[in-house]
Amino acid sequence: MIYRLKNITPEQLNNISNIIGEAFVTNEMFRNWGSIEERHDDVITYMTIYVDYVYHAGELYSNEDMTGFIGLEDTARKPILLRLKMLFRMIRRLQFSRIRSLMNFVKQIDKADNLFVNKRHIDTLMVCVKKDHQGKGIASELVNYAKRKAKINGIPLLFHTDMPSYAKMYEHLGCRLYNKVTADNGVTRYCLCYNTEKRS
Repeated sequence: MIYRLKNITPEQLNNISNIIGEAFVTNEMFRNWGSIEERHDDVITYMTIYVDYVYHAGELYSNEDMTGFIGLEDTARKPILLRLKMLFRMIRRLQFSRIRSLMNFVKQIDKADNLFVNKRHIDTLMVCVKKDHQGKGIASELVNYAKRKAKINGIPLLFHTDMPSYAKMYEHLGCRLYNKVTADNGVTRYCLCYNTEKRS
């Protein structure tokens, strides 16, 4: 069973942030930050701030034993103040060179989403399974929950990943690759969609 996280303790949120942060240290979006060892602490800091935003926006979901997590954002809701708070915290806690390189990467791959930019949809903000629980079908459970949520609302569900293996997993789970863009650092952003729009 997947449910939206709420009323958890700061300790629980910190633990969740560490699980997600460790999973993202190897993510290709942070390639410009150096080797895995060099970027480790900064990625953990970045993801801690990001997970805090996703949780307080009411967009963080988990399985019952908190070994798998997914962030789902309906674009009909725009928590602008929370986003600004998140950006301010990142500016305060991360080196400006880190933020600049990441923003440059985002700017290059952002155009990949032009097809859906003006359409209501659900953005998958993250999919993460605790390392010692991977291979047990938890990722499929999370993705299938997101698909049901999108289907209920009759809107597309989007996935974005910089990892080819994840793109293949999403395709295996019924999503369609609709675009991909490669940034100047050689990292490719894969954009996939599970389309459930209601037909008139």
